[in-house]
Amino acid sequence: MILPDVLKPGLVLVFCGTAVSRVSQARGYPYANPGNAFWPTVKKLGVFPTEFDPAQFPRMVEHGIGYTDLSKTEVGIDSDLSADAFDVAAFTRKMKRHKPKLIAFTSKHAGATFFGDRKIGFGLQPLKIGDSEVHVLPSPSGLARSHWNVAPWQALATHYKALRM
Repeated sequence: MILPDVLKPGLVLVFCGTAVSRVSQARGYPYANPGNAFWPTVKKLGVFPTEFDPAQFPRMVEHGIGYTDLSKTEVGIDSDLSADAFDVAAFTRKMKRHKPKLIAFTSKHAGATFFGDRKIGFGLQPLKIGDSEVHVLPSPSGLARSHWNVAPWQALATHYKALRM
């Protein structure tokens, strides 16, 4: 089972990964691998309260946050996915329909796949999707730990909290 999107119009922030991992698929919520820094990071930065239960991820919308992936057809780590796994056009349509204020790709690979640019940098991007600002974050995956940098996550959290006020 691919995890469902958590989207609705008017969200402040939508997190977008490449695809659901096998661990997340088995546990039933995104970023579920114990080595993944997503949930500890967003809780530490105050994006979610520390008591938020990731297994109830559809309740993200209560915090003005949504979730999706570029691939809604395949499961696994990026190197397991086929070249045609990603549906950038469908993702773009979803974002233009739901109009979040911020979109955050949770890995450089996701951002590069969307923009078609392998040299994309981290942080706020110069291009928008509709009226939505776009951020590219370092992957929280344990497999990408050597590239981890919390600074772009901190900048996004600060921006998100300012928009929530």
